[in-house]
Amino acid sequence: MSPSEIEQLVLQHFTGAEVSASGDGSHFKVRVISEQFDGLRPVKRQQMVYASVNEQITSGALHALQIEAYTPTEWEKAKRLQLN
Repeated sequence: MSPSEIEQLVLQHFTGAEVSASGDGSHFKVRVISEQFDGLRPVKRQQMVYASVNEQITSGALHALQIEAYTPTEWEKAKRLQLN
């Protein structure tokens, strides 16, 4: 898999989100910035992202995925604090 393939899969489940992925082979990091995360705990956010790539995880095409999931407001705050 490629980072762009991961991005496309996640975007199919998070319309209007900002998605960026990096990595190679079967280990990736993905950042998803979406209003859909508003009011949700981190575990629920990760479950939502994992659901978008579950088929690839099950097949073994994707082995490890590190997830950063933010609302747009949280992402702006993180950028100001240089947490990105």
